[in-house]
Amino acid sequence: MDLLAAHGRALDVFDVAVHTAGPADWARATPCTSWSVHDLVNHLVTEQRWVPHLLAGATLDEVGTRYDGDQLGSDPIAAWEEAAAAARSAWLEPGALRRTVHVSFGLVPAEEYGWQMTLDLAVHGWDLATALGAPNPVPADLAARLLDVLRPMIDDWQGLGLFDPPVAVGRTAPAPARLVALLGRHPH
Repeated sequence: MDLLAAHGRALDVFDVAVHTAGPADWARATPCTSWSVHDLVNHLVTEQRWVPHLLAGATLDEVGTRYDGDQLGSDPIAAWEEAAAAARSAWLEPGALRRTVHVSFGLVPAEEYGWQMTLDLAVHGWDLATALGAPNPVPADLAARLLDVLRPMIDDWQGLGLFDPPVAVGRTAPAPARLVALLGRHPH
C-alpha cells in the first residue's frame, strides 16, 4: 500500500468516526488526556487546514496563527468535511509527494510528512471511535503498513511528548492493537 492509498484509508477511518458523533457526544472524554471529542476533532480539522499551505511551500510563520482556536464553529462535521477535502486534494496534486515541507522540527520530505499525517488520522480515528463506544476502526492492512513504515520514526518520537509510552500487548495481537499500543493507547 503506497502513501496516497494509506492516507485515503486513514482519512476514511477518521471520517467514519466523525460522522458517528451525535449532538450529545462533543463533550465526551477521549483517550487523549484532557481532550474532549470536540477538542480531538478540532485538532484534526486544524491539521488538515495546514496541509495545503505546507505542501505549497509555506513556512510555519507564514501560516501563523490563522488556525489557532476553535475551527469547528456551529457545524463540526461540515468543518471536518471541508478541511479533509482540501487536504486530500492537496495531497493528490501532481508532484505533491516530491516536495519539501516546513514542520516544527525543520524541513522534511513531503512523503515523510504524509506518513506522519496518515498515522495521526488513523490513531485519532481509533481515539474518536473509542470515545464514542465504537470498535477499533483501523483496518489490519493499514495498521500493518503504518507499523512497517513508521516504527523507526515512532521509536525516535518516544520521549518527545507526542505519545504516551508504549503499552505492552502480546506478539499475536492484531496489527491495529499493536499500532495503538505502540502509541501509548490501551487497545482493550
